[in-house]
Amino acid sequence: MPPLTPASGPSAHYKWWVVGMLWLIAFFNYADRQAIFSVFPLLEREMSLTPVQLGLLGSSFAWVYGLAAPVAGMIVDRVRRKSAILGGLQAWSLICIATVTSTDFRHLFFWRAAEGLGETFYFPASMSLISDYHGGDTRSRAMGLHQTSVYVGTIGGGFFAGLIGQYYGWRLSFIVFGGLGVVLGLVLNRLLVEPPRGAADVAVLAAGHGGPPSRQGLGLAEFLRLLATTPTLLCLLGAFMCANFVAVVLLSWMPKFLFDKFHMSLAMAGLTATIFVQLASLAGAPAGGWLADRWRQRSPRGRLAVQMVGVLGGAPFVALCGLTPSVTTVMLALTVWGFFKGLYDANIFASVFDVVRPEARGTAAGFMNAVGWLAGGGSAPLLIGIVAQRQSLGLAIALASTVYVAAGLLLLAGIVFFVRRDVERMQQSLTVTAAQS
Repeated sequence: MPPLTPASGPSAHYKWWVVGMLWLIAFFNYADRQAIFSVFPLLEREMSLTPVQLGLLGSSFAWVYGLAAPVAGMIVDRVRRKSAILGGLQAWSLICIATVTSTDFRHLFFWRAAEGLGETFYFPASMSLISDYHGGDTRSRAMGLHQTSVYVGTIGGGFFAGLIGQYYGWRLSFIVFGGLGVVLGLVLNRLLVEPPRGAADVAVLAAGHGGPPSRQGLGLAEFLRLLATTPTLLCLLGAFMCANFVAVVLLSWMPKFLFDKFHMSLAMAGLTATIFVQLASLAGAPAGGWLADRWRQRSPRGRLAVQMVGVLGGAPFVALCGLTPSVTTVMLALTVWGFFKGLYDANIFASVFDVVRPEARGTAAGFMNAVGWLAGGGSAPLLIGIVAQRQSLGLAIALASTVYVAAGLLLLAGIVFFVRRDVERMQQSLTVTAAQS
């Protein structure tokens, strides 16, 4: 893999190698966080946990992850993103291993919250890094390909944690996932190269001006002004909050739903809850990335339009997951929902970066994660646990479909009213900066 230099820019091959290296890191990012959900029945039995306490284990991760995300994003815009990515990998891998010391709910709650802190740097840093290797013509495809690691990691974390837990107890899987993450970080430290900020966006605009300009990241007040004056970004934040709520509902509670309702084994419940969704998303994300890049070349509305199709198309199948009495229908509904989810997921950050300058992208991604995980993912496990305790888990899952509809309406507002103006303003700002460099 040839190194990248500011003078030469990224090679045609190395920029895809970067996606591959980050893919491996993101695999463990999601495997580590997903593993605990497949061993909920074991934890419930060993520590006498209630449904609300199980929900709090999911929420504790999301609350810390979300609270720390804006700060992590601002730090990422000021430091080498390679350091943030690999340092985070080492931190959350060691925390994953430390989880095995837990003997009661308080210990689990603490380590889950700590893992949220360790993982919060990854996506702001990795998405910013990819955006500097991939311009508008390949950005959705690159991020869509990277997104497939989330699905494979979720499958791997869910299945292997359940399988290992079924035969050896819940603790061993945390040692395995954490240990492999530590080794991966040591290997990639020699292979991953930090690119100049804004390299891909200004490659054309800055021709003849000496390359991409170097600008410091925005302060909090500056970013909040950007947020307030960029309504497309507000629509995307709201849509991500809603979409993440639905995703966390199904990923955190589906293994227990299948275990209780259809009397599956731990391993089978963990596998069924993840493999149909994630394999379908493996097809949906690349398709969504390719389609969005094509539509984006024709219209600035292209990426948001693909996302809207994803959430509105998936909504009825989310409801079907919770209401059907047939395990076959559950598998079918999970599969179709997974494909539509992939269409949306491929463009989460690519859509944001269409309206946000390079030096603010880490902060923007951090705020996306804060809103998505605090208001969305952070509330989902607990709210579903409360509804499940008072009504039924199936009804609680089905009601989550209405949140997907809300996401679709927010994206529609961005498409109709805001995105064209916001994209043009960002491009004009880049043109001025390139001319001055």
